[in-house]
Amino acid sequence: MIGRLRGVVAEVGEEEALIDVVGVGYVVRCGARTLSRLPAIGEEAVLHVETQWGEQTGMTLYGFLSRDDRKAYLALRAIQGVGPKAALSVLDVLPPAELASAAARDDKAAVARAQGVGPKLAQRIVTELKGKPLADLSAGGFHPTPLSPAAEPLRPSVAGEAVAALMGLGVAEPNARRVVEQAVIRLGEDAEPPAVIKAALQELGR
Repeated sequence: MIGRLRGVVAEVGEEEALIDVVGVGYVVRCGARTLSRLPAIGEEAVLHVETQWGEQTGMTLYGFLSRDDRKAYLALRAIQGVGPKAALSVLDVLPPAELASAAARDDKAAVARAQGVGPKLAQRIVTELKGKPLADLSAGGFHPTPLSPAAEPLRPSVAGEAVAALMGLGVAEPNARRVVEQAVIRLGEDAEPPAVIKAALQELGR
């Protein structure tokens, strides 16, 4: 699963952005608020990513400029009837802290301003979010609890991101895992994903 992307903004569309990571272009679906705040084309951006799989659509990446936005997106998606598009629309009109405030006030009208969210769904959203501890929804509460290095090893996430990138280029999973493992051994566990992806591609070319 891809959890973060760091690369150059190559293109920005109405609903998605193309992020170039060491020559691999990732199409990332984003809300309007995120797209409007991306760096200019040609500049580097860091996106926190939620990876979702569908039988017909395959892998879809949803990108956010902060962990808070990604956590809020996941909280919204956990609510029945809230799909990806509706969740992004809610976050376009209500950033995480404002969403928490609206839920605390039972302000369904504020949530209903989101495109595609009717009164009934807005009421369900504020009801379900209000039932959670406010610290889980506030801007401060969305920061993950710090983990010790032993509890959050770097290598699996780096290797997983590199394998996913190679698979996106059509490399079979066994081959992708093999060359990524070799690249990580060669570069060390502290290597960044772009460097691992580049080294793995070089391994494939041998």
